[in-house]
Amino acid sequence: MKTVVCPFCGFGCRLLVDEKSMRVKPYPGEPNREKLCPKGLYSLEFVRSPGRLKRPLKRVGSAMVPISWGVAIEEIANRLLEIRELYGPDAVAFLSSSKVSNEENYLLQKIARLFGTNNIDNCARLCHEASVHALKLTVGTGAQTNPYEDIERFNAVLIWGYNPAETHPVVMDYILRAKRRGAKIIVVDVRETRTMAFADYKLVIKPGTDIVLANAIAHVIIKEGLYNEEFIRMRTSGFSEVRMGVTKYTPEYAEGVTGVPAETIREVARAFALAGSGAIMWGMGLTQHVSGVENVLAVINLALLLGYIGERGGLYPMRGQNNVQGAAYMGALSEFLPGYVPLTDERFRKRVADVWGVEDIPTDRGLYLTELWEAIEEGDVKALYIVGENPAVSEANFDHVRKALRKLDLLVVQDIFMTRTARYAHYILPASAFCEKAGSYMNSERRIQWSHKVCEPYADSRPDWEILAMLGRALGLPGFTYASVEEITAEYFRLFPELEERDVEELKNGDGIFLPRKRLHTWEFATPDGKARFMAVERISPWEEPNGEFPLVLTTVRLISHYNTGEMTRRSPSLVKLMGEPRALMSKRDAERLGIRDGDWVEIETRRGRIRMRAKVEKVQEGLVVVPFHFKANKLTSPALNKAGTPAFKFSACRVKRVKT
Repeated sequence: MKTVVCPFCGFGCRLLVDEKSMRVKPYPGEPNREKLCPKGLYSLEFVRSPGRLKRPLKRVGSAMVPISWGVAIEEIANRLLEIRELYGPDAVAFLSSSKVSNEENYLLQKIARLFGTNNIDNCARLCHEASVHALKLTVGTGAQTNPYEDIERFNAVLIWGYNPAETHPVVMDYILRAKRRGAKIIVVDVRETRTMAFADYKLVIKPGTDIVLANAIAHVIIKEGLYNEEFIRMRTSGFSEVRMGVTKYTPEYAEGVTGVPAETIREVARAFALAGSGAIMWGMGLTQHVSGVENVLAVINLALLLGYIGERGGLYPMRGQNNVQGAAYMGALSEFLPGYVPLTDERFRKRVADVWGVEDIPTDRGLYLTELWEAIEEGDVKALYIVGENPAVSEANFDHVRKALRKLDLLVVQDIFMTRTARYAHYILPASAFCEKAGSYMNSERRIQWSHKVCEPYADSRPDWEILAMLGRALGLPGFTYASVEEITAEYFRLFPELEERDVEELKNGDGIFLPRKRLHTWEFATPDGKARFMAVERISPWEEPNGEFPLVLTTVRLISHYNTGEMTRRSPSLVKLMGEPRALMSKRDAERLGIRDGDWVEIETRRGRIRMRAKVEKVQEGLVVVPFHFKANKLTSPALNKAGTPAFKFSACRVKRVKT
């Protein structure tokens, strides 16, 4: 049996795989403790799909024709160098993947920066980059602060804009262990989720009112003297700003805005404060708004008020993809070097340059993923190299993205399937699946785990790291003579003081290595003065409000048997059996008003376009339409960005009408 890291969510389950039968069993150690969700259990099925890419392809007219690896890499490198010569290095952009290993993300951002540009980004921009920005502003480190194991010993768990029962089923084991010990479970969301079935307090709020509710809870904690005065005095700054800022956010005011009864707000504030320890867990229900950064700041303030940091609490931005944390930590973000270190940090930049054998690397921030499409439209970006991402489906307002993809002089897609994005490519490079290669991955809790190679690559596919090493050599970049993936691991270890004395073989044994350590901020924060910073925030209105023409609010959600754009899960026969038909959820009152019955076909329209699917009349609040994002919903979603560059996927004004099939 060999251990591999599950290729789906960011929880980081490990799988035991029998090399002969290719059957999967759950790993007995951390973090999944002999638990798996359906996606993990059937994770090897898509690897055998007949839809796998078999060999490199090149566009000739309207056809894609097979070519050799040598010709493909040489031609791609020559085109990239030509474009750099004509337009400069910033005319080229690279998209990394939250599904490939640390080593592969590390190599792609290394290629980009040695090529001369910081136009390197990944889909972290679409989910938790707002969390990264807020965490760096307040506690100094843009990542989850505590391991999962801490959840079960805390006395309260506040779950906000996040539905772990559906999106991270295995983490529910930790939450339920806490509940069995007597912990209070508090869930805040815009609809009654599966997770709410286990909650002591269920707070269903109106979309876009998270800041008002968080500030009202803070108001009660401060007014009733429930805050941790010693912690605030010794370990924080900015408390007076928040104390003044939340004065007007009384529970009665919040009730009028959020829909949550004032007395419930008081009960929740007291229960959370008097628990003595607590976790705050959140997802994209908080981050994917124009107020995403401020939403996260507002809930971080609650943790700082109560001292729920380190041993007494933790901040848990729960990641959606198996290596989105690793991709970001490896430097696949346009404003950060590895370790979330800003490009402007001369000392660390010199450390990176020394390891890479160059004098310096670019310092100007590159394009965010969400800024890229306009830059292509305007002619500023001519070439795009994509590894393992499908922006033609995953991006907000994706018709705009597809238009931009058609305009590129060069589009290279490196993937395992002919995705919707790959259809626009000039070159397609077949990559190997997760179990066909070795490498390391980092889960949400910053645990680096080794994933072993179980079987040989499919057809003429190759591991992403081998493809990128070939590209680096063809571009004439220094330091791309890697003979094994372990050499790349050892190189990125050298960048981090916490890892430079560790051995790669150590990573292959045991339950992984935490970077920088298992539990952050126990004694001091990673800020210049060592103190956490309170940040007062005010309510921010959505980019577009419902009106007479578009009277409803559209929000998007994940489903338990689906994953992202569905390229992997829809090729798993066992998961397809579990999926069922996607439905648009709406309230009984809205359905009656619009003459819609359960199961009717409906057309959902926003200012960006329209889609059709069946309706499901369910217990959701009036005025809300809930659609799974795995299919075509992002044709409709708002392109408005928050301060971190994340689109407002969770709030779009829409209208719905019944249609005949």
